Amino acid sequence: MTYEYEGKTEKDAIEKAATELGLEKDQFDVEILESQKKSLFKNGYVKIRVHTVDSPNQNSSAEFDGKIPESKSNNRMAVANPLPQDEFEQKLIDFTKNMIEKMGYEVTVEVMFREDKKIGIKLTSASSSILIGRKGKNLDAMQLLVNVYAGHLGREDVRIILDTENYRIRREESLVRLAYVTADKVRQKKTSILLEPMNPFERRLIHTTLNDITDIETKSEGDGLYKQVRVIYKGVR
Repeated sequence: MTYEYEGKTEKDAIEKAATELGLEKDQFDVEILESQKKSLFKNGYVKIRVHTVDSPNQNSSAEFDGKIPESKSNNRMAVANPLPQDEFEQKLIDFTKNMIEKMGYEVTVEVMFREDKKIGIKLTSASSSILIGRKGKNLDAMQLLVNVYAGHLGREDVRIILDTENYRIRREESLVRLAYVTADKVRQKKTSILLEPMNPFERRLIHTTLNDITDIETKSEGDGLYKQVRVIYKGVR
């Protein structure tokens, strides 16, 4: 489900969403719809959209009663053994493997990392480029299905991250570079540029990367999950 919130800053809006939904901040995805920095004549303003897998008030009957192990350092567990450590992880591995094999591709599925309320799953396949898809859309779609499945198991509080060939890290670095290059272009031409359609996480990365640049403004445009970010030159005020 989706909800929209406003605040003076991104942090203010996210805290408001967490309080009203009764969720922890890492239990939902945040999409920045509009961001306006504070100036001499205007107050700061941020509008966000919050995405949750299930309604926060909906109770699920859990098939798994165990807890995901918490990390002892920096919220991250070193994965000495990539094999599933409990029934929940085993079901995730089996579901992911069966899904991809039914698509016609051979794959090895392992646990990549464990964090508090987050599990990373690594896909190793000769068909990794197909599993990733254009701009990661295939990987995003599979990740969504695995997260929905985790919710059906009563673990909607855990976010599942799918990755292969370190695509997520490479994509993030590419988007940060794109944000800065685009900001330079709009500053030189004193105009705006509309970027390619992106998922909520990617759009948020663009917004937050440029948030501290005083003469640049960003906002999301379009409908559906894959919206576009417009990078705007607003000049010195």
